Amino acid sequence: MLQPMVTIKNGLELLVGFTTDPVFGPAIVFGAGGVSVEAVNDIAIGLPPLDAGLAEELIAGTRINRLLKGFRRVPPANREAVRGVLLSLSQMSVDFPFITAVDINPLIAGETTVVALDARIEIDPEKISEPAPNRKLVIRPYPTGLTTDAELAGKHFTIRPILPSDASLYATLLQKTSPEDIRLRFFGQTKLSEAAIIRMTHLDYEREMAFVAILTDTGELAGVSRLAIDMDREWGDFGLLVRSDLQRMGLGSTLLKQIIAYARSEELTEIRGCVSADNDRMLSLCRRLGFESASAEHDARVRQVRLILSNDRPP
Repeated sequence: MLQPMVTIKNGLELLVGFTTDPVFGPAIVFGAGGVSVEAVNDIAIGLPPLDAGLAEELIAGTRINRLLKGFRRVPPANREAVRGVLLSLSQMSVDFPFITAVDINPLIAGETTVVALDARIEIDPEKISEPAPNRKLVIRPYPTGLTTDAELAGKHFTIRPILPSDASLYATLLQKTSPEDIRLRFFGQTKLSEAAIIRMTHLDYEREMAFVAILTDTGELAGVSRLAIDMDREWGDFGLLVRSDLQRMGLGSTLLKQIIAYARSEELTEIRGCVSADNDRMLSLCRRLGFESASAEHDARVRQVRLILSNDRPP
């Protein structure tokens, strides 16, 4: 049955989709679409998983972005709807490893909506049963299913993997953490730069993991544990910081146990860490959880702690 082509007043023709590179894995594509797509050559590429900010950066990296903002008597296109398509494609590349390419050209973007006029999907039948998330992603997606709740000394906490948006919570954490506690955690450093905080909250989950404890009633950041995994994925280096006014209630132990459980799930063989020799509480916590401790060869002021991971019952 023939149907008339959908038309959108003042609609702009876009190209959206993703392809799978043999080396870099899935890559999201956005730009000017239509029959002249090759001649115009206005394309931007981003690596999934995308969030709203990364999707916006992808759009802003094209020349057609200026037209999407509106010009002369043409109103701006529905930018949120365009971002939504990019986010959906990103999630598709994560959730369905057997989909190797999606090409939507054109995607018509109008003032109120977007419409896909033509679409093509390529699949690899041999990967139909491959589980999500897509292991070919260069950037591992945000880990789901690792959020837990904890009640300690009458306070309620949500323990979950860190998010880039948690950077905004660090100011309160550091304000309520004594300079001495910060010194013990960062070996003499008593302040953290904004750039350092950004690095600590924007992780490649393939190589790093951090768990945050969020006070349920206030939404404040109460503590952070983290694990940096070596290139061979055999061991991880851990760190731990708990807000000074929320110590001595078991929060540090809870966060460190979360890191240990995660390391086991990633099949690491051991966890390592460097602890200031005068950090008695941290050394005591490590001993309780089964860590071995020895003086660091390079500095007598540092203790090296080590936990060998096995299939026995977690501490």
